[in-house]
Amino acid sequence: MPAGSRKISAWAHWLSTFLLAAAFLSAFITVVHKSDSNWPEALLLVFAAVSAVTALARQLPLQNVLLAALVIAIIGGAAHALGAITGIPFGPFTFGSEAGAQLFRTLPWAMPLLWIAVVLNSRGAARLILRPWRKTRAYGFWLIGLTAALTLLFNLALDPFAARMKHYWIWTPTKFPLAWQGAPLTNCIAWGVVSLLILAFITPALINKQLVRRSPPDFHPLAVWLGAILLFGTASALRGLWPVACTDAIIFIVAAVFAIRGAIW
Repeated sequence: MPAGSRKISAWAHWLSTFLLAAAFLSAFITVVHKSDSNWPEALLLVFAAVSAVTALARQLPLQNVLLAALVIAIIGGAAHALGAITGIPFGPFTFGSEAGAQLFRTLPWAMPLLWIAVVLNSRGAARLILRPWRKTRAYGFWLIGLTAALTLLFNLALDPFAARMKHYWIWTPTKFPLAWQGAPLTNCIAWGVVSLLILAFITPALINKQLVRRSPPDFHPLAVWLGAILLFGTASALRGLWPVACTDAIIFIVAAVFAIRGAIW
C-alpha cells in the first residue's frame, strides 16, 4: 500500500475510533439513566461498522474490505428480511417501530450495519484467540468456526437488550420448548448458520495474499466486541435481569481471557 494511502487509512481509522468511543460513552450514559432515547445506540452501531471496515482497511486492500462488508450486509439483511416475513430461520418475530425506518417496508436500516459490525469484530476477536496457531494448516477452518461461535454468543447477549429492553424486535410466542428470554433457541442457531454462510463467501477477500512480517496484535475488534457485551450486561443488571447479566459477564470474561492469552502468546 502506498505511503499516502496508508496515512489516509490511519487517519480514517483513528477518526472513526474516536467517534465510536464518543458514541459508546453516550450510549452507556443512556443505559445507566434508563433513557428511552435510541439515537446513541444508532450512532454506536454506525461507527462500530465503520471502524470495523477502517481497521481492516489498514491491513487489506480497501476494495476487498468493502466487498466483504457488502456481502455481509446483503446476506445478513436478506436473512432477517426473510425472517420478518416467514419466521425462518430465526423464529417468528416482528420489527418494532423503535428499530427505525425500514428498507422495502420490511428491513430496518440498522440490520445490515449490525451484521457488518458483529461479523467483522467477531472475526477480529477470533483472530486474537487463535493467534498462536495462525501457521497451522487448519487455521482457516478454525477461524471460520470460532467467528461463527462468537457471533452466536454476541447475539445471546444482544437479544435481551434489543428485544426486551429496547423493543427493536418482538418475538411471537411459540410452542418451541427451549427459549432464551423470549427468543426461541432457533434464533441463536440461525445466527451461527448465517454467519458460516457469510464467512464462506467473504473469507477469500479477507486473506492477505502479500508476504508481510508478523504484525502486532490488533485489539480494536476485541475492544468493540467486549464493549458491546459490557453495555448489554450493564443494561440487564440495572433492570434486574440477573440471569442475563451473569451470562453476559461470563461471555465477557471468557472471551477477554482467551483473546488476551492468544495475543501475548
